[in-house]
Amino acid sequence: MIRKMATAIFVAGICGLSGGAQAELLGDATRGETLFRDCASCHQVGPGAKNRVGPHLNDIFGRKAGSVDDEFRYSKGLARMGSDGLVWDFETLDAYIENPKALVSDTRMAYRGMKDEKDRADLLAYLRGFSASPANIPESQPTARASEVELSPETLAIVGDKAYGEYLSSECLTCHQRSGANEGIPGIVGWPSEDFVIAMHAYKRQIRPHPVMQMMAGRLSDEEIAALAAYFEDLE
Repeated sequence: MIRKMATAIFVAGICGLSGGAQAELLGDATRGETLFRDCASCHQVGPGAKNRVGPHLNDIFGRKAGSVDDEFRYSKGLARMGSDGLVWDFETLDAYIENPKALVSDTRMAYRGMKDEKDRADLLAYLRGFSASPANIPESQPTARASEVELSPETLAIVGDKAYGEYLSSECLTCHQRSGANEGIPGIVGWPSEDFVIAMHAYKRQIRPHPVMQMMAGRLSDEEIAALAAYFEDLE
């Protein structure tokens, strides 16, 4: 009932209001940008956004589920729901962010859900700033967030040895599942190499706070991180 009321208010606000007023009805986009930090390890949004661990979120409003492009590897369940007609709008995104597995039982999205209704409204207000549909979008668009750790072009250009990465992967696979399943611990299968490398260096520099991952990453050379990234990116 609450979700339906929120949706009705959102739809009613489309008529006769300025873009800024409409954004306020949905939520606080500035606060939503801060909340997006929880999403930024997997998703990009804004100018130059690319598919990473998750698909980019530009033009998410009005987009059919599982349809960002032919190259991104969605879970079978999400792709099937898109084929069945699921379209991302305020109500469906609100439900998915609240509890991803309740809407799509076999989604690969490793996120437990955002339970606070206001938090979800603020996050969706922020994401609407990057969508051209529906029409009631604020004219000013926020900028994309910077990478959590800046690495030199030389470090990012290292081509990892997949065979060596497979040899090194045994310690990773004591916690992370080779199937890519997300059961309490995020899946790392299919991560784009650059995202994997950035995440590991963020642990290595203790920017990401997990103490075990900080210890594990601290043992690895740049070449070993690149090898693991290459292995897990192509692991089926």
